[in-house]
Amino acid sequence: MKLIPIRPVKKGEALLVHSEDHWDKVQAIKGMTDQEMANSADYYEQLSLYIMQGTTRAALLSCGGVIEACLAVARGELQKTFAIVRPPGHHAEPDEHMGFCFFNNVAVATRVVQQLTPIKKILILDWDVHHGNGTQRAFNDDPSVLYISLHRYEQGTFYPCGPFGGMQSCGEGPGLGYSVNIPWPESGMTDADYIYAFQKIVMPISMEFAPELVIISAGFDAAEGDDLGECHVSPAGYAHMTHMLAGLAGGRLVVALEGGYNLDSISRSALAVTSVLLGEAPEALPPMVAGEEATETVFLVAREQSKYWKSVDPKACQPREGLEEISFSIPEVLKAHRQHYLYTQHDMMQIPLLTPELEKRFSTQISCTPDIFENNTMIVFLHEFGNLRMQLQSSATLNVEMERSYLLDFSKELLTWVKKEQYSLLDANLFPKPASNPTRTKASEDFGKDILIYLWDNYVQLSGARNVILIGHGPGSRPIMDLLERRTTSVMKSVKAVVQIIGHSNVPQTPKYIDDLTEWYRKVGLLHELHFTSLLMGPTEFFRCTSVHA
Repeated sequence: MKLIPIRPVKKGEALLVHSEDHWDKVQAIKGMTDQEMANSADYYEQLSLYIMQGTTRAALLSCGGVIEACLAVARGELQKTFAIVRPPGHHAEPDEHMGFCFFNNVAVATRVVQQLTPIKKILILDWDVHHGNGTQRAFNDDPSVLYISLHRYEQGTFYPCGPFGGMQSCGEGPGLGYSVNIPWPESGMTDADYIYAFQKIVMPISMEFAPELVIISAGFDAAEGDDLGECHVSPAGYAHMTHMLAGLAGGRLVVALEGGYNLDSISRSALAVTSVLLGEAPEALPPMVAGEEATETVFLVAREQSKYWKSVDPKACQPREGLEEISFSIPEVLKAHRQHYLYTQHDMMQIPLLTPELEKRFSTQISCTPDIFENNTMIVFLHEFGNLRMQLQSSATLNVEMERSYLLDFSKELLTWVKKEQYSLLDANLFPKPASNPTRTKASEDFGKDILIYLWDNYVQLSGARNVILIGHGPGSRPIMDLLERRTTSVMKSVKAVVQIIGHSNVPQTPKYIDDLTEWYRKVGLLHELHFTSLLMGPTEFFRCTSVHA
C-alpha cells in the first residue's frame, strides 16, 4: 500500500470541465468575511452548499487528490487507487456548484488523464444514491466516456430532481447511448437489486465498451444504516460490485469517495472495497433474489439501452413477477430432481424439520434411508449443490447455452457406495430457498449449524448407529465443526471419522479449546482440498487413499 501525495487542482485542469466564472466563484469563498457568509446563507442553502473560509482549499485539494489517484493508475505506477477525499464532486456541473460539491473531481480527473496519458476510453460508474448530474452533464455528448449511474430517482422527485437522471436520458449527439441511468423508483434497494443490475446492464455494456480505465464515483449513501439514502447495500455488496469492475480495463481501477452520511456505514463499506483493491476476495453473499421493483426497472433500462448496445438483451431481463404460476427457479428444479432421484433410486424419505422457518427454507432437502434407526453404521452427508458447469453464448451478455451446461454432482458416487456397503445415510442439502426479506435473515452458515444440531439430537442420537461418519462438502464443513464443540461427548463416543472436502470454501477451524476433542479430531479427522482428480476417484478409492475407515 502506498500513500499518494495530495495537491490542489490547477486552474487549467479545472477549466477542462468548468467555466472560468465557476472557478472564480469557488475562489471567492476563501475571501468572504463571516458577515458576507451569513448574508449569503440563503443562496448557498438553495444550492445545498455549506461554506467556511477553508472550503476553497478543501475543494482544491479534493479535486487534485482524485487527479493524482487517476494519473498514478493511468501512467502505470499503480494498478488500483482509492482517493479518500471530501468534499465530493459528482453534483458539480460545468457552470454551477451544488449538492455539497464544488469541483467535479472525477470529471476533471478524467479530462486530465485523457490529456496527459495515452488512455482515452474511460468508464465512470457512479453508485452514489443520488444521480451524478454534474458528471453526466460534463460528458453528455462525448462517446469516449461511458457514464453509468445507479441511483434513487422516484420519478424525478429525489435529489437532484428532474428528468436528467431518468432512464431515457442517454446522452446527446455523438454521446448518445454513452450515458446509462438505472433509476430506482423507491428506497429500500438491496444487494440483490444492485448485483442484478450489474449482471444485466452494467457489466454487459461495460465489456462491450471496453474501457482503458475504470473510475468509481463511490458514494456510500446507499449503504445499510444511512438514514438519508434509506437503502440496504452491505459492505459485501459493495465489494462484489468492485470485484466485477476490477475485471475491466486490465485491472486499472480508481475509487473516488463521493457522498455518504453515516460514518460507520462509510467506514465499513470503504474497508470492504479497499480489501478488494488489495486483492482479497469479496465476502460471500447469502442466497438472494432481486425485488419486483428492481427487476422491472432493469427490464425497462435494458429495453432503452438495447437501442445502443448489442450486448443488452431485454428478453433476458424479462421480470419473473407475474409469471410465478408457470415458472421455476433453477435451484428449485435441481432440488426437485435430486429429491426424485433419492426416492426412486435409493428409497430415501424426507425428514420433517422442527421450526416453521427451517421448514420454509429447507423443506424437501433433508432425506434419510429407511434403515436409519436400525443400521449400525451411518453416513451423515452435508453439502450444497454440485458444480454447475455453464457454457455461455457470450461473455458480454452472460446468456447461458443450455444444451452445453450441466450439473457435476459427485454425491451420486457416494450414494452408490453407501448403498453397496449397506450403510444408512442422512443427507442434507444446505442451500436454502431465497428469503422473502434477505436483509432480515440468518446467514446460510447459521442455518446449517441449527439443522445439524437438530438432526444429531433427534435422529443420530436416537438411532442404533455406533459407527458414524460425518462428511462435509464445501459449506457443509463448518456446521460439522460447530457440532463437535456443542455435542463433544456424544460425538466422540459414536463418530469414527470426520471427512471435510472443502473445495473453494474457507478451511474450517480445528477444535482448539477442549484438549480431548482436539486430540480426538487429529486421529479421526481428514481435511481434503477437492480437485479434479478427486472427482474422478470413487468413494472406495478415496477412503483407501486417505486411510479413513469407519
